[in-house]
Amino acid sequence: MGHRPVTPHPERGRDLETLGRDSRWTGVRAVVAGLGASGYAAADTLQHLGADVVVLDHAIPEGAQREKATLLEILGVEVRMGPEAGVPLDGVDLVVASPGWPPSNPLFVEAADRGIPVWGEVELAWRLRGPDAAPWLAVTGTNGKTTTVQMLDAILRAEGLRSAAVGNVGRPVLEAVMDPESYDVLAVELSSFQLHWSSSLSCRAAAVLNVAPDHLDWHGSEAEYAKAKGRIYENAQMACVYNVQDPVTEQLVMDADVVEGARAIGFTLGLPGPGMIGLVEDVLADRAFVEDRQSNAAELGTLADLARNGVEAAPHVVADALAAAALARAHGVSQRAVRDGLRGFEMDAHRMAPVGEIDGVRWIDDSKATNPAAARASLQSFEHVVWIAGGLAKGATFDDLVAATADRLRGAVLIGTDAPLVAEALRRHAPQVPVIEVATGEDDLMDAVVASAESLARPGDVVLLAPGCASMDQFRSYAHRGDSFAAAVRRRAEV
Repeated sequence: MGHRPVTPHPERGRDLETLGRDSRWTGVRAVVAGLGASGYAAADTLQHLGADVVVLDHAIPEGAQREKATLLEILGVEVRMGPEAGVPLDGVDLVVASPGWPPSNPLFVEAADRGIPVWGEVELAWRLRGPDAAPWLAVTGTNGKTTTVQMLDAILRAEGLRSAAVGNVGRPVLEAVMDPESYDVLAVELSSFQLHWSSSLSCRAAAVLNVAPDHLDWHGSEAEYAKAKGRIYENAQMACVYNVQDPVTEQLVMDADVVEGARAIGFTLGLPGPGMIGLVEDVLADRAFVEDRQSNAAELGTLADLARNGVEAAPHVVADALAAAALARAHGVSQRAVRDGLRGFEMDAHRMAPVGEIDGVRWIDDSKATNPAAARASLQSFEHVVWIAGGLAKGATFDDLVAATADRLRGAVLIGTDAPLVAEALRRHAPQVPVIEVATGEDDLMDAVVASAESLARPGDVVLLAPGCASMDQFRSYAHRGDSFAAAVRRRAEV
C-alpha cells in the first residue's frame, strides 16, 4: 500500500499517553471504525472530550444504527457510511477499532504503517479511568464468558457492592467507566477481538475459562486466537484464574507478565488441590483463599444452589460458577455472598433453556452454543440426544466434537450454510447416526426441523438445539434462532 505524505495539523501531534478523562482532547483527530455499541460509545466519548471524530461503517445505515448516526452528526461527529466509506489518514492521531473489524482491514494496516496507534474501545476505556476508578474483574474464554460474568456480578451484588456486568456482555465498558455515578467494581467480559486491541490493561483479577478453536477467520490461526485470550492476564494484580481441565489456560498464565505477588488460581470439577477452587462431592470448596490451604477448605455453596426447577446444573455451568467464585474471592468477597449470589442467579435465555416436552421427549434451546466446543459441552450434559446443528462454522471443524459425543447421538438434524461440514464429520465418526438435512430455502424452516427431530427421538430423549455455528446465514442472531425453535416446538405441541 502506497503512502501519502502526511501534513500534520498545527494543533495535532499531541502525546496520547498524557491524555485522560480530565484532559482536553482538542486537536486530536480520531477515526472510529464501526458504529455498533462499542463504536458508538467510543465516538460519543471522544467527541465529548473535545476530539475531532470521524466514524466509518461499511454497512448501509437503517433502524437503530441510522438513529445513532444522526445523533452523532448532531453532536458534531462526521459519519461516513456505506460500502465505499473511507477516510484519509493524513493528520489522524488515533484509530479506534470495533470488534467486528479484523486486523487485516486496510485501515488498520495503513495505520500501523504510519505509526498511528490503534486502540479498541476497551483500551480507550482503560486509559480514561479516573484516579479512584473501580477495579476490573475480567473474564474471557471460548465459551461461558457471559454466564460467568453475570454470576460474578450477582455475587458482587450479594456482597453489597455496586457492580455492573459490562463489556462484551452488553453495555460497553467505556459507558460504565464514564458513568458519573462510580462503581465499586466492574465484572468485565472481554472477547478475543477486544483483547487483540488492548495493551495496557491491569485487571485486579482475570480468568480464561477455556480455549478451543474459534474465530479463526478473524485471528488467522489458533495460536493468534490463544495469544489474544492470554492478553487478559498481562499485568494482573491479584490473581490469574485458569481452568485445571484446560492446559492451554494454565500455559497462558505461565507466559504472562503479571504484577509481583499475583497468584495462579485453578478451578476444577474435580477435587481441588491447594490454591484451587473445586468440588468435594456436592460442595463448592475453596482451597485458595483460606488460611492453611494445605489442610483446610471453605464451603462456598453446593450443587443444589445451582440447580433450577429441580434440574441439576450442567457441568460447564458448574465450571462457570467456580470461575466466578474464584474471581470474587480474589476481590475479598465473603463465602456467604458467593453462595447467595449463585443461589439467586438466573441464566439468560437460549442457554440450556427447556422449551417444552412432547410425548416424553424434552426440547432444549442452547442456541448460544455457536461453536463446536460449546456444542460439545451441551451434548455431554445428556445421555441420549437428537442434535440440531449447523449454520456458519467460521472456519471451525467438527471431527473432535462428533468423535467425543457419538455414543450419545440418537440422530442429527442439520441446517444452514455449513451443514455439509457437520454431515461429513458425522459420516466419518458416527456413521450409525441417522442424519436429516433440512433445506435452507424452506419458509417454515424451524417447523421442518422440529418435525424431523421428532421423527428421530424416543421417549426419554432430549432434542437439543446446540448448533455449534453462528446464526447469521438464516437468522438475525442466535436469539432469533432460539426463539424460532421454541415457537416451532410450541406449535408442534398443539398439534
